[in-house]
Amino acid sequence: MDTSKSLNDLSTHRIAVSYIDKSREFYSAQGYEKPYRWAANLETPFAAVKKPLNECRVGLVTTATIPKPGVSLEYDPGLLKTTDLFSAPSDPTPDALYTMDRSWDKEATHTLDLGSFFPLDHLKSFVEDGIIESISPRFYGVPTDYSQSRTSKKYGPKLDKQMQEDKVDIALLVPL
Repeated sequence: MDTSKSLNDLSTHRIAVSYIDKSREFYSAQGYEKPYRWAANLETPFAAVKKPLNECRVGLVTTATIPKPGVSLEYDPGLLKTTDLFSAPSDPTPDALYTMDRSWDKEATHTLDLGSFFPLDHLKSFVEDGIIESISPRFYGVPTDYSQSRTSKKYGPKLDKQMQEDKVDIALLVPL
């Protein structure tokens, strides 16, 4: 079979990547003994919004972290990943978030444009335009974690409690 034509055709079309396989291989290479399993939520905690958007308060959840004062936004292997839920004031919008300890294609893009992955200012414009009623007084940071159980049993309830305290109607999740 002549494969030259089919290989040339592939260069002009996307080739599907199996993220399940890639994730499993990645975590295996990191030394995790149990194969990575994608989350399966048969009983999701999601609910339909019961009021119009213009009457809703929105809470923003990120996996990025607040940079420590004096720390460069460049990758620093000495910095530890965030290991617990945090929150910070939504006003003013932070100047930057630390993302270099997260997994994303650092050769193809960057996270220097905060608005490209953390839409807090966009949400503020939605308030001004009357699209949503308000933004939560704080935004929330959730660490990325290999353990789905720890994420759902440790971070989830803490995040839910903070959002209830802030009277959040809708959570907007923007992971890296």
